[in-house]
Amino acid sequence: MQAESGGLPEIEHRAADLVGRMTLEEKAALTVGRDAWTTISIERLGIPSIRLSDGPTGVRKVIAAPVIGLGTSVPATCFPTESCLGATWDVDLVREVGRAIGRECQATGVQVLLGPGVGLKRSPLCGRNFEYFSEDPALSGELAAAYIDGVQQEGVGTSLKHYVANECETDRLTSDSIVDERTLRELYLRPFEIAVTKAQPWTLMAAYSRLNGPYCTESRYLLRDLPEEWGYQGIFVSDWFAVDDRVASLAGGLHLQMPAAPTAQAVVDAVRDGRLDEAQLDALIRRLLAFILKADAARRPSTTVDFAAHHGLARRAAGEGMVLLKNEGGLLPLAGDSLAEIALLGAFAQEPRFQGAGSSQVNPTRVETLYDEATRLLGTAGHITFARGYDGDAPDPTLLQEAQETARHARAAVVIVGLPVSHDSEGGDRTSLDLPPSHNALVEAVLAVQPRTVVVLQSGAAVAMPWADRVPAIIQAWLGGQGGGGALADILLGRVSPSGKLGETFPARLEDTPAYLHYPDDGQGRAVFAEGLFTGYRWYDARKIEPLFPFGHGLSYTSFSYSNIELDRSTLLDTETLALSLTVRNTGRRAGREIVQIYVREQRPRLRRPEQELKAFASVMLEPGEARVVRFTLSRRDFAFFDPQANAWTVTAGTFDILAGASSREIRLRASVAVRATQPAARPHFDRYSRVETFMAYAEGRAFLGSRLSKALLGPETGEAEPETPASDEVASDPFLLSLPIGRLVVLGTLTEQEMQAIVDCLNADD
Repeated sequence: MQAESGGLPEIEHRAADLVGRMTLEEKAALTVGRDAWTTISIERLGIPSIRLSDGPTGVRKVIAAPVIGLGTSVPATCFPTESCLGATWDVDLVREVGRAIGRECQATGVQVLLGPGVGLKRSPLCGRNFEYFSEDPALSGELAAAYIDGVQQEGVGTSLKHYVANECETDRLTSDSIVDERTLRELYLRPFEIAVTKAQPWTLMAAYSRLNGPYCTESRYLLRDLPEEWGYQGIFVSDWFAVDDRVASLAGGLHLQMPAAPTAQAVVDAVRDGRLDEAQLDALIRRLLAFILKADAARRPSTTVDFAAHHGLARRAAGEGMVLLKNEGGLLPLAGDSLAEIALLGAFAQEPRFQGAGSSQVNPTRVETLYDEATRLLGTAGHITFARGYDGDAPDPTLLQEAQETARHARAAVVIVGLPVSHDSEGGDRTSLDLPPSHNALVEAVLAVQPRTVVVLQSGAAVAMPWADRVPAIIQAWLGGQGGGGALADILLGRVSPSGKLGETFPARLEDTPAYLHYPDDGQGRAVFAEGLFTGYRWYDARKIEPLFPFGHGLSYTSFSYSNIELDRSTLLDTETLALSLTVRNTGRRAGREIVQIYVREQRPRLRRPEQELKAFASVMLEPGEARVVRFTLSRRDFAFFDPQANAWTVTAGTFDILAGASSREIRLRASVAVRATQPAARPHFDRYSRVETFMAYAEGRAFLGSRLSKALLGPETGEAEPETPASDEVASDPFLLSLPIGRLVVLGTLTEQEMQAIVDCLNADD
């Protein structure tokens, strides 16, 4: 807690004082970066400069770069990408990773880390999916909050990104994301809301793209309205080069434009000619200064880093995120006779894909390879052979033959394939789910001679697996960071039991994916989110499509049973919380970690809702035979939907199913609770385009329209009825009349313009 002065925290008081002493030119200059990575300093006022650096997989502090290029960065621990961290479903682990990265920021003089990213994986083709946790807003938001908390515990700010609905890389600087309000609220804004309310990131990064028209960097809705609703206390910074109009972005509520740009004079001119209110600029400057002063005060220049310990953490995190997709016949872990000769096949065994391309690239302190670590761990207990298998995208007959012969003489084969760096990269999207032809050719060549084959995938997102039904064991290893090679060796050799679960659905075909017909855009510069609420597992559930591997799926070297689901009440007021518990037991012979997933389903929703939605999860480590009671708490928002007509989160009375599962397609336990609404559903806003049916849902509307509607339907003989007479049963059930916008009753002569406006005003007055 800062010392207080004049009723304000000291830093805020100082910021307010500084604003009053700044010239207009200094204010304008402060809102734009000094260079690619730092803010300006104003020496005469003692305003310091602070440094922002890329993340989120580690610190990318650039030493030298031409303008904004990647340049050279200081060595730092390269942790697994967010796609791998997302598959851990482990908030404690992600917080620990955040703390380690925060410590390295302090040691290298970085005050703000640009991450984490909470874009949702709307399509597996997004080139930046490796930088995002999940396709689900609850999972993404909770993990982001933990990451932010970890970094900021070390006195380093974060920049939660990319705000919002910037879910593809194609034309990202100009594309307009067209998203309806309900979808925006329930899906794409939700992880930001969770992270903001739980962890208060020091900054939010406004995305490149437009959102329903305005650029995200200029949107008052995003930069002013929602932050006020969420109680956000930080600042908004642009993504690099995202600002289209600096004056418009200031009017919208953007505090800091990055990187450096010659736009300060435009701000001065706008204030002087009255296009920008200086009082509004001052309000932004106060918040920006408070942020700069806070970041400067939190510097810890004497911080030291135990890079060996951080490497160990990176390896552990990679291991927890790897997902055992398939393990027929218990082929894994490799043991016994299999160790006599293991064939490692594929160049990635010695030249691993461990991070994505673009702004998140880290200069690692070291890199482990599967070949070196497996050889080291086996020692004299086994033997490893290697063949490269591929070199480039096109199959090489010589390399394939060499790999096939190596596999033929082995007791088991491990084939390492995946996506080339160009497919997991910022700035571009994939065009298919396919692996390079050379990688699929290697799998097929090995399968032809070796039935005991394990396929390991190194990629930032889902890929097609045309051979999946013929391969006994498959591991999704993601981009595992600098310790990924060792983590993979640990899992293959049974030193670690796999426990990761998919944070995204792996489709059987690209044509099955929710955004297939609309990704990346409509050819007119618009990214239309036509699938609405039904993205990820929500789509596959609604369409009854069988994915290749479902959301939440992941196997283990042990087994778990679920039992005894209990709710603390059978009837719940929407103002109350629901406590639930269940028992998980390790029924196998090895220690292992299980991820328990809680989904909620409304039995009879007023508006269409997904079949089920993830609302809570827990990571549970159990020894063989050990059982543990796992507890969860659900609150009002876990039962609510966003009602676009009422512009409010709404809970309708009804029965909700509570589903506990090992994946979205493996529900183990069910219970139900009756939810009672303590408040009537919020009224929609009424206007001349509201349907008659909507008016008839309210007593005032029925009383007002009574005889008028009867006359319209049944003829003038009903005209003797008083205006307050309720409408007849025929009126109440006539689909044509009920579907009309009330303004059409004016056109038909049933109402006058004044009468229509009176009932509209009446119902809106109660809103």
